[in-house]
Amino acid sequence: MQEPAARPIRFVHRGAIAEVARAPTTKSVLYWLREDAHCVGTKEGCNEGDCGACMVMVGSRDAQAPGGLALRAVNACLQFVAMLDGKALFTIEDLKRIARTGDGGTLHPAQRAMVACHGSQCGFCTPDFTMSLAACYEQYVASETRPTRQLIADTLSGNLCRCTGYRPILDAGEAMFDASTAGPSSARIDRAAVVRLLDRLAGDPPLHYRAPESAMASIDETGKDAWVAAPRTIDALASLYEAHHDARLVAGATDVGLWITKQFRAMPGQIRVDAIESLKAIEWKGDRLTIGAGASLEGAWSALVAIAPALHEMQLRFASLPLRLAGTMGGNVANGSPIGDSAPILLALDATLLLRRGTARRRMALDDFYVDYMKNRLAPGEFIEAIEVPRPFPDTAIRAYKLGKRYDCDISAVCAGLAIRVEDGRVAHARFAFGGMAAIVKRAAQAEAAVLDAPWNEATVQRAIDGLANDFAAMTDLRASASYRQKAAANLLRRFWFETRRDAPLAADELSVWPPRRTPMR
Repeated sequence: MQEPAARPIRFVHRGAIAEVARAPTTKSVLYWLREDAHCVGTKEGCNEGDCGACMVMVGSRDAQAPGGLALRAVNACLQFVAMLDGKALFTIEDLKRIARTGDGGTLHPAQRAMVACHGSQCGFCTPDFTMSLAACYEQYVASETRPTRQLIADTLSGNLCRCTGYRPILDAGEAMFDASTAGPSSARIDRAAVVRLLDRLAGDPPLHYRAPESAMASIDETGKDAWVAAPRTIDALASLYEAHHDARLVAGATDVGLWITKQFRAMPGQIRVDAIESLKAIEWKGDRLTIGAGASLEGAWSALVAIAPALHEMQLRFASLPLRLAGTMGGNVANGSPIGDSAPILLALDATLLLRRGTARRRMALDDFYVDYMKNRLAPGEFIEAIEVPRPFPDTAIRAYKLGKRYDCDISAVCAGLAIRVEDGRVAHARFAFGGMAAIVKRAAQAEAAVLDAPWNEATVQRAIDGLANDFAAMTDLRASASYRQKAAANLLRRFWFETRRDAPLAADELSVWPPRRTPMR
């Protein structure tokens, strides 16, 4: 296939269109801001999306969003500069510029509230908290609604502060919606001005960026040309990936970003999928919920929660809101990590993958997808196009449990997706899937067999627990020992029975040390 002409990366920054023509293909937005744009308010902390010190806002055209502009907080350390192409970037420096008025300038409502509520002490984390709050403010004010304190706390799940404490910061999150604190309405982002600039970028051809040799030398020792392409249709993606199946597909880079910042791996060829709108679709097709592989984790989890409300807590505990807005469920499944929290739940829901290579499509049960640690059955040049989830029977009990060292934004020690349907007092359907237990996420076949066609009672559950011991040879690592994982998995199965037993089932909050959580931010 004939490749399009190379062009610079173009995006909106500081009220104008910025061009990047000489950066490495894996240069992060964080390093570009600090080293090239000299916007040093964005900080480097963990450099892995865990602390939020690098939080920025990214805007993109969205006809469904207020003013046609969708704004989201993202971790700049995990975003490659090429991922900004066709979008708008806002940093802490922009908030003052955006808010400038005839009297010399004013602060954004999030900034004013942080000052008024004493939300800063050492100041290192203040810019990132302010950016997260600003994104929250812009979303809710534009939709003429106001979040609860719990929703603001969920918004800040990806931000860490070690000296001020969260109370004054949460106070600021509430106060920024008060007219007495927020200040003049002119302090908001001028969405119309940003949209006009984005519309100019919309006329650019699809991105095909090649790094200059001077940039390649610092990041790639393979001798291959470093390039990034961003097709805009699924057909173009399929054709490009079939021709360059050694390239890396990149969606939100919430995982592959760590390959660069922590593992220092070379990635000479990248194919971005986030420019393909049809790949982000989430819709019902008959009795199956179809989640496009490019749909955000937040959107995908919201759709799953709509059909199984008990998955709500798992949605909140899956990473942080910025990571859920950037990452995709298709990427999480394709990655194949045994601690990926999507796969156990999708296995419990009997999900099927729609795979594509060139013009050919095929379907594969997720249960058959994983082969070994980080290995799957994708052929060269083949990718996940969509995840298909059948509509559960109305009487199916579905639960998701996650055990980690902290509530928000943590890696699982054990994750369980459990589903059961009882008919006439006997188990007619059972799916018990676990992550964190072995080299791959998989179903507990012997535990399932122990309950099928048996009465759903404590004796049956004990047989399932006994079977569970033969389903997994639990692993030991820094997060948990094998013995802990084995006992924890058994206890989660028992908890599932407590919540779903016929006589006096216990509510989830009666079996959890955590307080009940409210509806997540959309």
